Amino acid sequence: MLLDNNSLRSNNKLLAALPKSDFEHLAPHLELVSLTSGQSIYEAEEPIKYVYFPGTAVISLLCTMDNGSSVEVGLVSKEGMVGIPVILGDDITNITAIVQVPGNALRIDADTLKTEFDRGVAIQDLLLRYVKTVYIEITQCAACNRLHTLEERLSRWLLTVSDRLNSNEFPLTQEFISHMLGVRRSGVTVAASTLSKAGMINYHRGNIKIINREALEASSCECYKVIRNEYARLLDNSPQHNCY
Repeated sequence: MLLDNNSLRSNNKLLAALPKSDFEHLAPHLELVSLTSGQSIYEAEEPIKYVYFPGTAVISLLCTMDNGSSVEVGLVSKEGMVGIPVILGDDITNITAIVQVPGNALRIDADTLKTEFDRGVAIQDLLLRYVKTVYIEITQCAACNRLHTLEERLSRWLLTVSDRLNSNEFPLTQEFISHMLGVRRSGVTVAASTLSKAGMINYHRGNIKIINREALEASSCECYKVIRNEYARLLDNSPQHNCY
């Protein structure tokens, strides 16, 4: 499905941050696609054919062990892109990308994006700063998973999903959350029950609603604000301010 340039650009914050001239090099190659819950964007150790710039969809980046257990190491939506290895000169990764929340995304052929990236204009600067932001998020989450309680981690994760979706209500099962946080489902049940009894969230039949965001932020560890502020800084310092 093809859209006009303005619609394409507004669908994703990272694309919207590009100067108009740089975006126009990409626009003819961008395609709007619908992504379904649980859909695999790419698998570990397989070539990445397309790079995705999510709009309303939310995509989880998972690291899976030999025994089949997995943990989320990244969460991407309208603020970023899925397929970072491509711009770093490789199309193979050890990460699996799975659609967590269904929605739309813009996709572009991996080789085409790499060609534009290698032109060395503003898109290269923006995407490299995005890589740095993702690096900070991954390292912060690694520390968070080791040092913070499950309730703090769950609070941080729910706030992040809420920000990415721009909504306080979203569909998520406890089983899915347990995979994302790398813990037993029973642990998620206890942590979610604690947050619910404290009046922070409401959970019913796979649907979560944040009803007291201020309290949930207080319940979260500092990692939420560190990651949120880094993404805000990425877009605040983007070349878009010099576009018009």
